[in-house]
Amino acid sequence: MDRLDRKILRLLQEDATLAVADVAKKVGLSTTPCWRRIQKLEEEGVIKRRVAILDHEKVNVRVTVFVSIRTNSHSHEWLRRFSEVIQEFPEVVEFYRMSGDVDYLLRVVVPDIAAYDAFYKRLIAKIEIRDVSSSFAMEQIKYTTEMPLDYMLLDKESGANAA
Repeated sequence: MDRLDRKILRLLQEDATLAVADVAKKVGLSTTPCWRRIQKLEEEGVIKRRVAILDHEKVNVRVTVFVSIRTNSHSHEWLRRFSEVIQEFPEVVEFYRMSGDVDYLLRVVVPDIAAYDAFYKRLIAKIEIRDVSSSFAMEQIKYTTEMPLDYMLLDKESGANAA
């Protein structure tokens, strides 16, 4: 990967609907070489997929809840089962195994507190959990799906990353 790839990625992170010709013009390439670069980035898995980012209020999931989970079981089998259970809940938009005092962290989006309560009851009915602690986001200060690209290792830069 090189600086042109990074420029392409920056543009596509901002707007994945840009036409290849527009991307090419903005990075100083002709259309075909730009298209080839984008194809390569997709084939290599750098670009996983292109999605529409929805307005959470317009799809009625105004409440974001961070759910900290502690368990007594730390086996691979329990995690496999827990992962399967979590896949059943579209309200869970992020799911992490953590270090420290909390074993797992979920980001859950729901219309209101009553919907969260229903989610919570369904979750604890499906799998044994030692402790569930919920924190409701009062205000979203920053949200982005864009990855920072300044850390990308570029070809011929021996570890130094230029903008």
